[in-house]
Order: sequence, then structure tokens, then C-alpha cells
Amino acid sequence: MNRKRDIIHGLLATFSLCFLSISIAYAQEKLTLKEAISIALQNNYDIKLIKNEVEVTKNNNNLGNAGMLPSLSGDFSTGGSKQNSVQTQASGNERKIDGARNSNMAYGIGLNWTVFDGFSMFANHNRLKALQQQGEKNADAQILNTITEVLAAYYNVAKQQQLVIAADSTIDISAFRLRIADSKLKIGRGSKLDLLAAQVDYNTDTSNYLQQKNLLNNYLVALNKLMARDVNIKFSVENNFEIDADLNYTTLALQVEQLNPALQSAILTKKIAELNLKQVQGNRYPQISINSGYNFNRSESPTGFNTKFRAHGFNYGLTASINIFNGFLQRQNERNAKLNINSAALQIDQTKQNLAAQLITSYQDYSTFIELAKLEQGNIKIANQNLDITLEKYRLGNITPLELREAQKNAINANNRYLEIKYQGKLAEAYLKQISGTLTLQ
Repeated sequence: MNRKRDIIHGLLATFSLCFLSISIAYAQEKLTLKEAISIALQNNYDIKLIKNEVEVTKNNNNLGNAGMLPSLSGDFSTGGSKQNSVQTQASGNERKIDGARNSNMAYGIGLNWTVFDGFSMFANHNRLKALQQQGEKNADAQILNTITEVLAAYYNVAKQQQLVIAADSTIDISAFRLRIADSKLKIGRGSKLDLLAAQVDYNTDTSNYLQQKNLLNNYLVALNKLMARDVNIKFSVENNFEIDADLNYTTLALQVEQLNPALQSAILTKKIAELNLKQVQGNRYPQISINSGYNFNRSESPTGFNTKFRAHGFNYGLTASINIFNGFLQRQNERNAKLNINSAALQIDQTKQNLAAQLITSYQDYSTFIELAKLEQGNIKIANQNLDITLEKYRLGNITPLELREAQKNAINANNRYLEIKYQGKLAEAYLKQISGTLTLQ
């Protein structure tokens, strides 16, 4: 009896050393959640691409691209010819020239400035501003999406680390059972059947442990990929994560209306469509431009009235034009622009409805997972107490190995359910913060 008690104490000590060694191993090269998000925001390829698109819209947003600034151009041309000519004058005299060389050269600077185009240039300038704002909102959406993906991958690794620890502890219990069965068989108090059953369960738990470790390695690779860094880097993450139980549905709904990037982008799409209509309507007004320039001309022609010519000077002018009829295209373009406004308004309504549905569904999931987490946390305590009692009874020989195995399964299943529910709860929490536009570095 004392020998069995010593075995139990030795097993408990082994458990403690096992957990300690695993904790020390995981403490090495630990990656925090904030570090993971920061690395992803800095390296992620999708974010880099969307930032380049934002930079393009920023570069396009200027007065020149809107058509509000004058254009200034420099021109230069030169040429010549070589020809044989015969000229007959009014007096009847004939003048013959062979190989006459003609040359000309002109250069100057020209200025053209549209000073009025039916206010289209102002509408275009505002449209460029709206396009830049929309690009920034799209970038915000991509950043929120990336943060959510990193959160999901990070918590998945944290969950898997704990599953590996749990699987390892299960092996220890099965190894203890296997040793007991072998000892009983050797002293004639056990059966070969119990030993074989214990060996099968031990092998099963070892296989599960190896599979859990393989999954952990795969999840580490996935997180490295999201952070756009070497996928072979080995690290551990913080195991503890709790669901934020303080999210309020009413507050989230208001934040969705004010901060959701997809909704803000849809609103900007409607604004852009309205500005496009103003641009099209500007074609009904006259277009007025001023032009000016300074030119220099020089030519030589031995066969001309003047053999040499040179001139330079300043010119200026004003031009105005108005579209009188263009085959009803003006009316067609305005109708299409108004339809685009209507489509953009419908898109806003559709986006609001989709977000409302996503919010209520996610909040229901979030609330359910909070309650389930509380329930499963209590189940873990009960299952662990049951396992402790069962181990003691097994040590005393009062229960069968099958009952011990059942208690062992209940304990590991309760632990696995709890970890999975906490993980799903964190995902629901992260998604609620994402669609409300409040997800930040944590």
C-alpha cells in the first residue's frame, strides 16, 4: 500500500515537473499579441498594396489634375528643303536656280488657361478629395481585417499550446495506468487483458499528443505568414486570454453607423456620384479660356520675294465655346449620372442592412459563448475533481480501468471544450470590434 502511495506521489511530482518544463519552454522567444499585430501591420503584403493605392489617390488630388491650373508648353520646330526652280517674271525674263536651299525655324512658349467650364473643375477637385478619403477608408478596412486575422491566428496558437499541454498530461496518466497494470500482472493480481487495454490507450494518447503538436507547428507557420516573415521562425505566445464581457450592443450599433469603414466608403461612393453629376452638368455652360504666348520665327528662301525673314513677339487671345447639340448625349450622360447616384444610395442601405444583420448575429454568438465559457469552466472543476477521486480509487483497487479511462476522457474533453469556446468567444469579440471600427492594437 505504501509503495502504491509512493507511485502516486511520484506521478504528481512528474506532472508538476512536466508542466514546469513546458511552461519554461513556451516562455522562450515569447511573442506578445501587440508585437504580432505591429509586425503584421508593418509587413503584411495586402496592407502594403492598399497603402500604395491610397498614395496614388493622394497624388491625384491636386489642382492641376482637377483642371484648375493653366498649361504652359514650349514648342520648337525646324526644317528645310533643297530644290531646283525656274521662275518666269512678268517682264518675260526667266530665272533659273539649281540646288536652292530653304530653311525655317520657329520656337516659342504658349499658355492656355480654362478660367470657366461650368464649375466642372471645382466638382472634379472635390471628387478627387472624396476618392482620396475613400481610399483611406478602404485602407482602414484592410488594416482592421488584418488585425482580426492576426488575433484569430494568435489565439489559435494559444489554444493549441494548451491542448498540447493537456495531451501531454493525459499521456502521463495513461503511463501510470500502464505501469500499474504491468505490476499487477507480474505479481499475479492483474490480467493480460487489462495490460493490453492500458497499452492501447497509452498509444492512442501518444498519437493524439503528436497530432496536437503537429497542429501547433502548422498554426505557427500560419501566424508567421500573416506577419509576412520567415515561416520557419519558432516562438510561443501567451497562453492566457479571456473574453471581454463588457461589450454593449447599443454602443456597438452606434459605432457601426459612425466608424465602420465599409459604410463610410459606401457614403463616399454616393458623394462621388453626386460630384460626377455636377461635372456632367457643367457641359451645359460655356467654356472660356485665355491663351497667350511668345514666338520667334526665322526662315531663308533664295527663291522667295524676301530671301530672309525674322519675326518675334507676344500674342494673346480669348476663346469661348458652348455645346449647342451633341446628339442628345448630354441628356443621356446626366440620366446615367443620376442612376449612379440612386445605385450608390441603394448600396448604402444594403450595407447598413448587412452590417445590422452581422452585428446582431455576432453579438448573439458573443453572448452565448460568454455563458458557455462560464458553464464549461465549472465543468472543468467538476471533471478534475472526479478524476482525482477516480485516480485514488483506482490506486486502492476499488474501480476498474475502464472507469478510470472514462474519468480521464471526461476531464480532457471538458478542458478541450472550454478552450474551444473561449477561442470562439474571442473571435466573436474581435469581429464585433472589427465591424464597429473600434479594433485597435491590444
